[in-house]
Amino acid sequence: MTTEKNNPIKKVNIICAKGAIEDVYATLVMGNGAVMEGIETNLFFTFFGLDAIVKTRMDKLHTGVIGNPALRLPGGLRMPTWMGVIPGMEAFTSWMMKSQMAQLDIPPVSEFLDLITAGGGNIYACKLAMDMFKFKPEDLSEHVSGVLTIGEFYEKAGGEGSQIIFT
Repeated sequence: MTTEKNNPIKKVNIICAKGAIEDVYATLVMGNGAVMEGIETNLFFTFFGLDAIVKTRMDKLHTGVIGNPALRLPGGLRMPTWMGVIPGMEAFTSWMMKSQMAQLDIPPVSEFLDLITAGGGNIYACKLAMDMFKFKPEDLSEHVSGVLTIGEFYEKAGGEGSQIIFT
């Protein structure tokens, strides 16, 4: 894969800072795609994105319904943002999204992490976010390669042909 004829992408470093299904899956799909293309891949989960790699939370993510003007109901109709305040709407919307993903054979987060690491991708947690939210390394999925400071992440992200993507 190349951005220009003589400028191949050699490494992709994706930062996930949000914990909603749509944000986490954007990270996982792009990361898995990079691994499948043979591109060195580093995923860095910080702040609320940590939910994607915390064992007790990773397969229980929800869809962000309030303030999401692009959210669509079955049939493609847009859901008015005010509907997000209705009790149970977040749970219903999350169930609906997970059902649609299952129909497309999109794996749950834990399986996606397995695919990415089995293909040679690396999963990292942010030390600052871990400290802020009082998580310990044993709270994390076995797929996590380590807990890094942002400086350590930038060291891993360096090099010619390297891209940093923030989701």
